[in-house]
Amino acid sequence: MSGSSLGVAPVAPRMRLWAGYSPSVVILASILLICVVPPLIFLVMASLHETNYDGSMGAFTVDNYKNLLGGARFFRHLTTSALFALGSAITALFIGGLQAWIVERTNTPGRQYVLCVAIVSLGVPTVLYTISLLLILGKTGPVNQMLMALLGQSEPVLNIYSLGGMILVEGIEFAPLCFLLLSAVFRNNDPALEEAAMMSGANVAQILRRITLRLALPGIFALLILTFIRAIEAFETPALVGRPGRVDVLTTDIYGTMQHSPPDYGEAGSFSMILLIIVAVLLFVYSYTARNAARFQTISGKGFRPRIIDLGRWRWLTFAILVTVFSITVVIPMTMLLWVSFQPYYEGINLAAFGMLTLKHYRSVFGSESFREAIVNTLILGATTAFVVATFTAVCAWLVTRRFRGAWVLDQLCSAPLIFPAIVMAVAMLEIFLNLPVPIYGTLLSIIIASAIHYLPYGMRYSYAGILQIHRELEEAAAVSGARAPTIFLRIVVPLVAPALVAGGLFVFLVSVKAVSIPILLAGPNSRVVAVALFDMWQNGLMGELSAIGVLWTLFMTAVSLFLFMFIRRFGLAVR
Repeated sequence: MSGSSLGVAPVAPRMRLWAGYSPSVVILASILLICVVPPLIFLVMASLHETNYDGSMGAFTVDNYKNLLGGARFFRHLTTSALFALGSAITALFIGGLQAWIVERTNTPGRQYVLCVAIVSLGVPTVLYTISLLLILGKTGPVNQMLMALLGQSEPVLNIYSLGGMILVEGIEFAPLCFLLLSAVFRNNDPALEEAAMMSGANVAQILRRITLRLALPGIFALLILTFIRAIEAFETPALVGRPGRVDVLTTDIYGTMQHSPPDYGEAGSFSMILLIIVAVLLFVYSYTARNAARFQTISGKGFRPRIIDLGRWRWLTFAILVTVFSITVVIPMTMLLWVSFQPYYEGINLAAFGMLTLKHYRSVFGSESFREAIVNTLILGATTAFVVATFTAVCAWLVTRRFRGAWVLDQLCSAPLIFPAIVMAVAMLEIFLNLPVPIYGTLLSIIIASAIHYLPYGMRYSYAGILQIHRELEEAAAVSGARAPTIFLRIVVPLVAPALVAGGLFVFLVSVKAVSIPILLAGPNSRVVAVALFDMWQNGLMGELSAIGVLWTLFMTAVSLFLFMFIRRFGLAVR
């Protein structure tokens, strides 16, 4: 029985700190302001100044914006970015949504394993995933070879280095994420409406079209906006697929300006500011859509139970769909990498190649000092970023959920990096590091700092959700026993919220070590990570070594992803 029900004060005098002013909030807010505000300031300053030959800021000017907005190039590339993002979002939603409906609402055999597959696919580096699809769908890839043989043509039928190719590759890459997010939407639909429709004579297709999809429409639309945002700020696919085919988008424009000699930080800053504004507006629309989705809630009381549709013989068709999606998203790309890693040089797939299998690329990789350094740098990057984000956001989330005075600011500041696309964050942090008196640029520390700031929102969501599940009566009991707030946090909150923190840390580890956008602009000769090494190898045509590294790194990341999956299942957590 709680203290309030006995008519006595429920909170000890020592707990008044929780409802009053806390220096912790001021300190944490100051740290977050230092992390979030300077990148924005330096982007604005860079975009409004000329760039000197040594990289320093020159005279004030608005010519960067005039040149950008006054030419047809920007609007052409903006249109391409929008088409690419919309096409990728629709493709990913179709594939992921179909999977989610089959898994959550039907009796399809093997559907219980799809969640594991989706989480494992999150661990495959984006650059590696894109490269594997290029090997499959490229001019000398097996798909084009098969189509050329069937149609009797001597030229490749598919051109993967096009806007359509970019959409296809990005859509396939985002499909697992859409599946994870849409699963909850289909799981929570009220079955009463579907049962009523079935009693009225509607078939499965009519129920899906007229009821299930309409109830899920707010969630689908919100996810469409979110996937659109992710695609418009994507860098790997446009860089690897679009640039060779001369299909440029805003992110590759930013990267291109940074490759000039000397780099044009003013032009890069103006590009970055416009992309930042676009993403900020889209995030506002997404937040508004997500808030208003409550009008479509259908879960009501203890009688709710998701209904599983018996497909009868059609369940084998949906089973074939799941197997096909699994093959396209995981099996075929990884098999292609494995094949190339055993070839002395890549010339497609043919019978003669089976007689030339070799392990020389693996021997080369294991004997490479640079590869070992890249592995060590990547592990340090992922582990440090995950630890910093999980630890920092745990404290912030605790202060926010327990309503310390002014703590709501911490939640807003932790979420602020969402408006920074990864490539924009890299440009902003590069500007900061170049102007610091301490030589940080080009070191692994610079990548860790930028990555930790960029992934703060992810850690905050995990920590916030975990701490919300802890009833504050446990902390109040400790306070009555004389424990201070730091002791309560370390002895009560941290052990109870540890599963959520570990899951959030693992997720941050996965996304930070697979990203290219941030380290590609900040890495130096001694701070290269695996994702950047793979990107450079592709650019230099080192297919064998790239595939060997890709296979080894994918095995390691798969193990980490499986651990995350088992951890999530063990503690009933969710991928957010």
